[in-house]
Amino acid sequence: MSTVKPCRVADFQVGDGSAPFLIAGPCVIESREMVLSHAERLRDIVKAAGFHFAFKSSFDKANRTSIDSFRGPGLDEGLDILAEVKRELGCAVLTDFHTAEQAGAVGEVVDVLQVPAFLCRQTDLLIAAVKTGKAVNVKKGQFLAPENMKEVVGKLTEAGGGDIMLTERGVTFGYGNLVVDFRSLPLMRGLGHPVIFDGTHSVQRPGGRGATTGGDRTEVPGLVRAAAAVGVDGFFLEVHEDPDKGLSDAPNMLALETLPALLESIRRIRDAAGMP
Repeated sequence: MSTVKPCRVADFQVGDGSAPFLIAGPCVIESREMVLSHAERLRDIVKAAGFHFAFKSSFDKANRTSIDSFRGPGLDEGLDILAEVKRELGCAVLTDFHTAEQAGAVGEVVDVLQVPAFLCRQTDLLIAAVKTGKAVNVKKGQFLAPENMKEVVGKLTEAGGGDIMLTERGVTFGYGNLVVDFRSLPLMRGLGHPVIFDGTHSVQRPGGRGATTGGDRTEVPGLVRAAAAVGVDGFFLEVHEDPDKGLSDAPNMLALETLPALLESIRRIRDAAGMP
């Protein structure tokens, strides 16, 4: 793989060749107890696999399909819970945010601010993320070509950002479907920053259930293994102890119990390809 500028996350670096990186957790914060139990199990699974790790869960799902859908506990309570994960379990923490005004509070807690795909071109949002001094992960919009992310990176670097990651999560293919063009992974990595592959959002069917998003979690392992073979710096996977009962993205979240085997397959592919 081509050389990139490593991204500092807590006490490790993504993209420096030391280990693959995993961002994982339930889509949305459903309760304090649920988040802490998931984070503890994930920490132990990922450590055993030899990956760097950041726990992910959202305090607010601001772009749910229906106004009646569960959104999460909100900014204040959600950040309190994520701070407890970091404090009690020693995990790096990542979460998404949706307005420039939220960035300061989010940056006081998390190690990585994530810019959602639908908002990846929002200049004020990108600048606000950089100004926190924390790492920034930008999800490529479903409507963008990989080379279009050059301008996103330009906004971040012009604002003073140095710790940057870019995430592929599929591209819109007709109505209610996404596909992954694996050429996008080396193309985005060619912009000089680590690239993450989001396996679970890539199998979404936007609006596929009418008032909710559909998806098919059985497609995730194949896509993740393909991304591992192409070469990426990390992976994004939403997981849940009981995905079908999850309050957001239930159809495409992976069952937590399946994660060790998937991480092992990633490790074996990377070993075969001579990647760390």
